[in-house]
Amino acid sequence: MIKIILWDIDATLLDFLKSESMALKKVFLHFGLGECSDSKVAEYSAINQSYWNRLETGELTKEQVLIGRFEEFLSLNGYNDVDAEKFCEYFEASLPDCVEFMGNAERVIKTLSKTYMQYAVTNGAKAVQEKKLAVSGIEKILNGVFISDNVGFAKPSKEFFDVVLKNIPRVNTDEIMIVGDSLTSDIKGGNNMGFKTCWFNPHHLPLKYGYNVDYRIDNLDDIFDVLKNENS
Repeated sequence: MIKIILWDIDATLLDFLKSESMALKKVFLHFGLGECSDSKVAEYSAINQSYWNRLETGELTKEQVLIGRFEEFLSLNGYNDVDAEKFCEYFEASLPDCVEFMGNAERVIKTLSKTYMQYAVTNGAKAVQEKKLAVSGIEKILNGVFISDNVGFAKPSKEFFDVVLKNIPRVNTDEIMIVGDSLTSDIKGGNNMGFKTCWFNPHHLPLKYGYNVDYRIDNLDDIFDVLKNENS
């Protein structure tokens, strides 16, 4: 029986791609780089994802991710006179300016709060995530938030989730379900800890070898059927 739900934030509860696009376009204007096309947004998004994947495998540090993604993106586009660190700083500050829920995410977590303990688990930058959680109201709906910068470790590491377990009600690990869009972060973390896993996969991506997924959903409303099945 599931008693606790761990939610990823970006691209699970909140529409990260929309925030990312609007922030990048805003930064382009701020630095006088002209209009940022959708193709450039897509190019940056792919670079960004590759850097976060390398964080999750332990290849890079958070600082290397935050600055390195922009160093690569700016270099590829010939913007060699732009300071990657300042570019990153303005981008991060702009992300919370566009905070939107994924579909019915707000209604889903509000409804579930009547029955389940719910917590956010995220690798996003502390200042950005705290502002997004406040602006969206998520912090008032969930029972707690675990941000990797505060924890001292990142998903999917066992150390990250050990801290989570020490700070939530004590239950069996199979009474915890993690819900997220990332195989390398959320699902891998759940597999490492013995949690039930629910992969939010709205784009119907193929399941990669080495990951155990208990449930796959492409709409967050489907979580109600998942929990009904688990608790029947």
